[in-house]
Amino acid sequence: MESKNPVFSRTRQQSAGWGVPTPTPGQLQNMYDNDSPSYAPPVRPAFRTMTLDDVVVRGFMTLGTLVVGAAAAWYFKVPTGVAVASAIVALVLGLVASFKQSVNPALILGYALFEGVFLGAISRVFEMYIPGIVIQAVLGTALAFGAVLTVYALRIVRVTPKLVKFVVAAGIAALALVLVNLVVGIFNDGGLGLRTDSPLGWGFSLLMILLGCFFLLLDFDSIEQGVREGAPEKFAWQCAFGLTLSLVWIYLEVLRFISYFTNSD
Repeated sequence: MESKNPVFSRTRQQSAGWGVPTPTPGQLQNMYDNDSPSYAPPVRPAFRTMTLDDVVVRGFMTLGTLVVGAAAAWYFKVPTGVAVASAIVALVLGLVASFKQSVNPALILGYALFEGVFLGAISRVFEMYIPGIVIQAVLGTALAFGAVLTVYALRIVRVTPKLVKFVVAAGIAALALVLVNLVVGIFNDGGLGLRTDSPLGWGFSLLMILLGCFFLLLDFDSIEQGVREGAPEKFAWQCAFGLTLSLVWIYLEVLRFISYFTNSD
């Protein structure tokens, strides 16, 4: 079955398939015509294929690295400059890992570490002004993860090629809106109002949370397709990277959304 996820479709084209090559009709006929006991079975892949356990282990390693970076940044009270620099480094590493579909553990764990430093610093700032907001955001993210996993497992929402194209297009549009809002904010206080404590800001945050959940849905589909189609073990790192990206997205949006309704005033 052909994968609907663009990540695995692209990889399959580059590697000319992960599984055993499909016999041609002529080869199949020869198998039936030749009843010789010396017939050799098809050669199996030279690599170990990815399993769900591989993804779970790599996922824990990636998220664990992120949590360690966040805890260190929180404990040592890293200055704003360090947090911003870490965010830039994480952005660069994340873009490289995304566009190259990298399965390099050092690159992915490096992204997780720098992203964790940024998350720890920004979470501490939110916690200073709104005590208890971080644990609420963590619980909200965990609930979102559990809900999406349940929806996917029960096939309430099926991942189709149309859904993949829609989610990717919506993600690009959302990021473009955030960038435009940031640029407009230089000349006009509040920008387009997408990141303000207002009905428009609330609605945009909800849409961003929902979009993050849809990306999480695509991540689950990628994992299932990779395991089913016999992806190499190393691609578990790319799956772990995708899950981490989606969870970071959801966490930041949940953190922002909660802050609108729990002001310290």
